[in-house]
Amino acid sequence: MNSASEQPVSPVVVTIAGCNKEDADTVFHVLGESYVSDRADEDTPEYVSEGHTTVWTATFEVTGARSAAGPMRLTAPVEAEIQGGYWAVDRMREVLAAAFDVHDEGMAAGDQEKDVQLRLESRTAV
Repeated sequence: MNSASEQPVSPVVVTIAGCNKEDADTVFHVLGESYVSDRADEDTPEYVSEGHTTVWTATFEVTGARSAAGPMRLTAPVEAEIQGGYWAVDRMREVLAAAFDVHDEGMAAGDQEKDVQLRLESRTAV
């Protein structure tokens, strides 16, 4: 099972923190263009409590990507954590890399899943 058509739907949990709500929305929008999500299109991130770190989470059903976004602009670097099956996390990272400069910050691996910490920045070619 190496091709996208042979892979079962695999959920990937995306957690975003340490950024403004507009940048979080940009990242979720990029992923939502490629994968079905538990977030509605009109569901934009909001701050829960001013002065405290807000963490936004969404689950995406990763299959073969429908499309990849072009370069997108962020106002500041975004810390993202993606957790799921190896194949699905790798596909999601590819979609993110089409829109942003992606820097690997850390990874924890298990038998069936991995958890990857990424720093996303605006593409230098934007």
